Amino acid sequence: MISNLETTQKGMQIMDALEEGLAKRVCNRLSELDSDLPRLITDYAFGSVVARPGLDLKVREMITVASLITLGNATPQLELHMKAALNVGVTPEELLEIVIQMAVYAGVPACMNGLASYRKVMNDKGLTLPGLKQEAI
Repeated sequence: MISNLETTQKGMQIMDALEEGLAKRVCNRLSELDSDLPRLITDYAFGSVVARPGLDLKVREMITVASLITLGNATPQLELHMKAALNVGVTPEELLEIVIQMAVYAGVPACMNGLASYRKVMNDKGLTLPGLKQEAI
């Protein structure tokens, strides 16, 4: 597989913007299976598609989260992209609204699964759920 170094580097840069060290972790994991596999992610998914002009990274992550909720079978990727969305400026309230919106377009079960992932991500990141009031110290 021929790789364009600039595309690879751009893809890895975007991945690391989503979550520090993500590019290296993903590439190492995929290269255990096949040495060309990491470039499918770095070059195609991130370096060629996500790097396109027209939508900023925040909007792209919002769309990605919505899409992964509708799939209903990609929980690890959903949780990764929920965290990434928060890392690039999506607020917890916006992220919750994305999940709720999917009840209309993907169905209530998909929304409920999305809510479970949302709770886990919020907990993992140490964030308070939007509907809960923080206790006064």
